[in-house]
Amino acid sequence: MAKKKLSRIDIQQAKERKERLPWVTAYDYWTARFAEEAGMDMILVGDSLGMCIYGYEGTMPVTMDQCIYISEAVRRGAPNTFIIGDMPFLSYQVSVEEAVRNAGRFFKEARVDAIKLEGGRRMIAQIQAIVDGGMLVMGHIGLTPQSSGQLGGFKAQGRTAETAMELIEDARAIQKAGAFSLLVEAVPPEVCRIMRDDLKIPVYGIGAGVEADGQVMICSDILGIFQAFTPKFVRKYDNLGERTLKVFTQYANEVRSGEFPAEEHTYKMVEGELAKLEKLL
Repeated sequence: MAKKKLSRIDIQQAKERKERLPWVTAYDYWTARFAEEAGMDMILVGDSLGMCIYGYEGTMPVTMDQCIYISEAVRRGAPNTFIIGDMPFLSYQVSVEEAVRNAGRFFKEARVDAIKLEGGRRMIAQIQAIVDGGMLVMGHIGLTPQSSGQLGGFKAQGRTAETAMELIEDARAIQKAGAFSLLVEAVPPEVCRIMRDDLKIPVYGIGAGVEADGQVMICSDILGIFQAFTPKFVRKYDNLGERTLKVFTQYANEVRSGEFPAEEHTYKMVEGELAKLEKLL
């Protein structure tokens, strides 16, 4: 029986029932397929693909086209999962019109179910316009990688009463603008809990403690593929990086030694045909 894709109503009702939703990022067909088979409630095609797929040092160079191409593959891999497309840097900050147009590309070309964009009160006009265009929007506050330079790097946010209150006001404004949910990154659990209880919409966390309405993780982090650094909030459930290196090393050694390919990996000629071929040479 095919998995049933969640709707906005399902997602909202999960919060009301206090059911935590697990979701992950995905950047290719097979990862998305495995995520769907594992029962992930949502998949985020994050602009983190810049670091995880393209090898950039950050998310700033990521383009709309890259996000669309990856999202198309993810949709094919997870046709029955709620998919969120991540708006890359400069795809929505320049103007409201650009924000609506680029958000629309995600829905039209990649068939996502929602988009996510970073920023608090300064992005309210964009959120409202996209929502008015009939599209679902997820907000994203706290540590926002696209503006990490302004934040002083990849650092936790909202650790003082004053900065926490700023984030809470951002969260309230995002809900008022019509967003269907909010992602909070790298903030103390107490601040996330206050937002969760204060807002009617779901509040999801990444590095924000267990009391969020659900959790998202970067697939490359929890699988142990991304090797550049490991954020404090990541639990590595496996180390596919080391396992991949081991497999590649063994394969290379077997090719050099002649151990691979073995007889079971080859095709046989039709009986008697080799003798005929040798006469033709």
